[in-house]
Amino acid sequence: MDIIKTEKLRKEFNGFTAVDDISFSVKKGEIFGFLGPNGAGKTTTIKMLTTLMNPSSGSATVAGFDVNKKRNDVRQNIGVVFQEPALDTELTGKENLDFHARMYAIDSDKRKSRIEEVLKLVDLEKKKDEYVKNYSGGMKRRLEIARGLMHFPNVLFLDEPTLGLDAQTRRAIWEYIKKMNKEEKTTIFLTTHYMDEADFLCDRVGIINKGKILVIDTTSNLKNSIGNDIITLSCTNMKKLIDKLEKEEWIKKIKKHESFVTIGVEKGEEKIPTIIEIAQKLNIKIKSINLRKPTLDDVFLSFTGKSISNEGAADHPWKKHARREMLKNR
Repeated sequence: MDIIKTEKLRKEFNGFTAVDDISFSVKKGEIFGFLGPNGAGKTTTIKMLTTLMNPSSGSATVAGFDVNKKRNDVRQNIGVVFQEPALDTELTGKENLDFHARMYAIDSDKRKSRIEEVLKLVDLEKKKDEYVKNYSGGMKRRLEIARGLMHFPNVLFLDEPTLGLDAQTRRAIWEYIKKMNKEEKTTIFLTTHYMDEADFLCDRVGIINKGKILVIDTTSNLKNSIGNDIITLSCTNMKKLIDKLEKEEWIKKIKKHESFVTIGVEKGEEKIPTIIEIAQKLNIKIKSINLRKPTLDDVFLSFTGKSISNEGAADHPWKKHARREMLKNR
């Protein structure tokens, strides 16, 4: 069963297309991730799905409700944790959760038991009476996730859930996300530009860049699509070598970049001597060559020609229009 479904969803700001006719679906109970660089359209997509922005065209449903026509029903069925913190730091952790529960009209008895449940889920029971201003960054993020779960949402949206956190804290957050998906049966839609985060958490990943979805699949299928092994090499005549290698049946994928070539193969350790031999016959000098297992960055590289870490986002003028629209739709 699809709990999120979009058809040609599009968002434009003052002539700039931030999300470009994307169509995808998310199954109930899965962890689905949008992987892409800053400015790819990830956050804008979430803001449309959570009714904070209106689509320019196309359609979307969340938990069976149209995001344009049934906005209140959508909001009753979702939890959201955005990049920017939204906690009241002058309240305790427990008070933040209590306030959120009152906003959703959860009765007193249920409110108390639910606060204890979500605090236990994110391991903050012992910190519930401390002021949030004294929390670490990781504790604040865990509290925000707990708050997003307070009203039993069918879908929890996490926008860059571990942005700015250290490696150890990020790993802990991942474990909590996995735990709540399993124990709460909550469907999770997250955005990230961290390859390891998408690889660890997501059942399926959609790679998005410049507002377009390039591919959607499981992380293992995506990595296997470019070969079980990746050979990276530089040489004196890349075009000539590529032209020759493209004719070999054992090459799964080959891509020329600015100063190197990536080659997807099976049993890469056996193919390196073959490649060197082919290059020698063509009087091509191999400058460097190495072998490794493919990553999601290789997948992104194969589709865009650039590493995700090298993709940046300008501070587009349309962002002020986006902020105004969000304030209007709150």
